[in-house]
Amino acid sequence: EAVAVSNGIITAVGSLDELTAAGGSVDNRFTDRVLLPGFVEAHCHSFGGGLWDFPYCGWFDRRGPDGRVWPGCRSIDEMLARLGEAQALIDDPDQPLIAWGLDPIYFDAERLVATHLDRVSARRPIFVIHASLHLATVNTAMLKLAGIGADTLMEGVDKGPDGRPTGELQEFPAMTLASAGFGRLVGAMTDPAALVNFGRLARNAGVTTLTDLGSMGVADRSVVERLRATIDDPAFPVRVSAFHNPGFGGSGDFETDAAMLVELAGESTDKLRIGHVKVVLDGSIQGFTARLRPPGYLGDRPNGIWLVPPEQVESQLAAFHRVGLTVHAHCNGDESVDVFLDAVEKVLADHPRWDHRHTVQHCQLTTPGQYRRMKALGLCANVFSNHIWYWGEQHCSDTVGYDRACRMNSAATALRLGVPLSMHSDSPVTPIGPLHVAWCAVNRISSAGRVLGAEERISVDDAMGAITIGAAYQLKLDDEIGSISPGKRADFAVLDDDPWEVRPEELRDINVWGTVLGGVVQSADG
Repeated sequence: EAVAVSNGIITAVGSLDELTAAGGSVDNRFTDRVLLPGFVEAHCHSFGGGLWDFPYCGWFDRRGPDGRVWPGCRSIDEMLARLGEAQALIDDPDQPLIAWGLDPIYFDAERLVATHLDRVSARRPIFVIHASLHLATVNTAMLKLAGIGADTLMEGVDKGPDGRPTGELQEFPAMTLASAGFGRLVGAMTDPAALVNFGRLARNAGVTTLTDLGSMGVADRSVVERLRATIDDPAFPVRVSAFHNPGFGGSGDFETDAAMLVELAGESTDKLRIGHVKVVLDGSIQGFTARLRPPGYLGDRPNGIWLVPPEQVESQLAAFHRVGLTVHAHCNGDESVDVFLDAVEKVLADHPRWDHRHTVQHCQLTTPGQYRRMKALGLCANVFSNHIWYWGEQHCSDTVGYDRACRMNSAATALRLGVPLSMHSDSPVTPIGPLHVAWCAVNRISSAGRVLGAEERISVDDAMGAITIGAAYQLKLDDEIGSISPGKRADFAVLDDDPWEVRPEELRDINVWGTVLGGVVQSADG
């Protein structure tokens, strides 16, 4: 009925009479609303705030941090028209045009290639990053500017039957070749304004703690100091757990990075936490760059791309594990899950450690057998439940087929086998919104209205737990956040309706009034 707060900490929970007996003032502003533990976004990328510097051209409607709703582009022609409008606003004819959110898998028969973008401009370099962030498509001018041609042998530079690049660049090493586009995109995404924008988006969704999965380069003290200047500002609306990604910053030496992270972890603040690590093993299923067990992709497509060679995963994990750090591994495909589990098993045999909480991220095709191994090894699962809504139909028809699509993101199996569970949006891949994430796991409805894998549905109670205490557990913050309990931080999501009282189909429609962070009330933007 009531919660008592003092100096940003919950001091008591109970009836109003019980709590007022101890004195203090009564704040009635939430009498007609519902307080939940502040939502914990367990996997996102704060650079998503910087993407809004560029035009959005994804399939679904999307709301930006300023409240503007960008209508989805439902055809290649609509997307090219939007790019044409954006180009008309750029005075310098040589300035690259950058856009984001594209997902060609929605365009039934036609694959987006350089010649499509050439219709927007044959002179101006164009770089369009896909929704998954694992691929980009560029025009012929960008290929020429980057020196990408038939003799470019890098994996991920897609080529047609004539041996010439198609314009599709798969995964980060290939995308970085187009530095005039990729570099400008990264520059905007690392601007402090991007972080501020993303914090607003998080607050508007009821999030009080967000997890930046390895996009900040936090093994570098200068980066951490720059982040602190923004995040520790009282006006910044969320707490941040910032992970180090060895593939996106650091010294290049895992042991050196591990030692620096241990040092920086000791300098964490109430709002900025350092000390966890992310490794990225494979790519994106809808981008056909994730690594799958047999039978692989439909249509005899080639298997995906290893972003960390399998033989190197153990050494990366061991460097961070030995010094007490927690490692989260991006594993979209089930073959990459096998590689990570094998590495964990070997590292634990050599360096036993209680309560490590290493985590498999995404878990898209994780099998029951793999979940049993995860339980035995003390691993957690962070499931990307939004895929059922955003790409469920495409997984049925284009990537893995109906049977495997129905067991994707199998949260019920993870819980049944005792694997600690959280769920996430991977924003900006999908919009940040824990209630939508929970809705997907509870209902498992595709965008076409079809239920995929009804046996993998979970209860509202389990879903709400996954986006609060479950996520806090994986971050080793469950003693501070994730539930409304005395001694924890006074972080709340403020809702207009009770998730346990609406119909499960209406869970994502509950309005978020705002949040409370450390006892400070913050209303959402309109």
